Amino acid sequence: MDVDGGGNKRVFHRLGGPQSDPSKNQKVCYHWRAGKCNRHPCPFLHRELQPPPSQQGLNGTASSKRHHAFSATTDGPSARNRGPNNFNGGASSTWGRTGGTRVFVRKMEKVCNYWVQGNCSYGDKCKFLHCWSMGDSFSLLTQLDGHQKVVSGIALPSGSDKLYTGSKDQTVRVWDCQSGQCLGVINLGGEVGCMISEGPWVFVGIPDVVKAWNTQTNSELSLSGPVGQVYALVVGNDLLFAGTQDGSILAWKFNAVTNCFEPAASLKGHTLAVVSLVVGANRLYSGSMDHSIRVWSLETLQCIQTLTEHTSVVMSVLCWDQFLLSCSLDQQLKVWVATQSGNLEVTYTHKEEHGLITLCGMHDSEAKPVLLCACNDNTVRVYDLPAFSERGKIFSKEEIRSIQVGPGGLFFTGDGTGQVKVWKWVADLASTA
Repeated sequence: MDVDGGGNKRVFHRLGGPQSDPSKNQKVCYHWRAGKCNRHPCPFLHRELQPPPSQQGLNGTASSKRHHAFSATTDGPSARNRGPNNFNGGASSTWGRTGGTRVFVRKMEKVCNYWVQGNCSYGDKCKFLHCWSMGDSFSLLTQLDGHQKVVSGIALPSGSDKLYTGSKDQTVRVWDCQSGQCLGVINLGGEVGCMISEGPWVFVGIPDVVKAWNTQTNSELSLSGPVGQVYALVVGNDLLFAGTQDGSILAWKFNAVTNCFEPAASLKGHTLAVVSLVVGANRLYSGSMDHSIRVWSLETLQCIQTLTEHTSVVMSVLCWDQFLLSCSLDQQLKVWVATQSGNLEVTYTHKEEHGLITLCGMHDSEAKPVLLCACNDNTVRVYDLPAFSERGKIFSKEEIRSIQVGPGGLFFTGDGTGQVKVWKWVADLASTA
């Protein structure tokens, strides 16, 4: 028996001993990743592989192209739509590089159906999850029940202690932020396609109309002009933009003298419905069912670039620092950066196993940038940025179609069953240990 070879040598190499052959194609143990390896010794690694030295840190193989013109604008009406912008994103080589930092260990990623129904007899011994999330950085505070169909919008107007949620059940519900009780139900007579808040205003997109409510004065306005469902709303450069079913983007400007919104422009270019809008760097970005993203100048309201790298519906767009992030039903999340010419090009592509529905950027309890990415497998993946290392996962009975950042480390998710869940970031136990 070769005592010095065989198992002992494999263990030594697996732990990264100095005699390891760096050219050897070492693999990470699949069962260890799942948290259930019972082989002693195991011929595979029980740790994550480190990236090559040339790829670690910001001084690695950064792109030689200079990046311009896509920096975040100053705080203003559209700041909430851009997402967090406090990490140094100048080196495109940092996207998708874990750098050996956080590792999210996968376990049995399935919620127990019996637990959901309230009658699981296994208790703590059940091999399936008895919770709606994985990860120790956030926790579920409460659940708001009342909507009968998918929640398509969540809004928190400034200066108000109310939460507004819109649904395809043709209603908007108003919730008390202190008690969590529903204070009222507004029947709109049409499915809510989207909802945003800007200052004291709440804007709701329904077929052929945008409803506007001022939560301070209780005034209500109806903005006509859209053709078909209004799928996306955003405010930028003192204009309200609405993405509609016929592929156009309508713009209104608020007239303080008459206390009304006046039609300002109609942006044409998309051939199918516009389903996502975001404002950043003096630009308007629109994602469409025609698989494209269009870039519009907020000064001239002219299209200055069309991005066609996605192969399915562009469901969500997000501005983050000098980057544009986009996700699609083609299972890809793309990170765009402006080159010296001013045009955007892809600097990183993150691939998922399922179609992507919506993106939301925020900061965790330690002010670190985090991306929430809802997939059509009824989950939300939580990633550190820019490394895209997984922090955790949120589960739901049906697709989560809306995510909204709240004050004090809160965030909200709305799913296809009509449930709205309230989550809170907590101190990361791994980083404080």
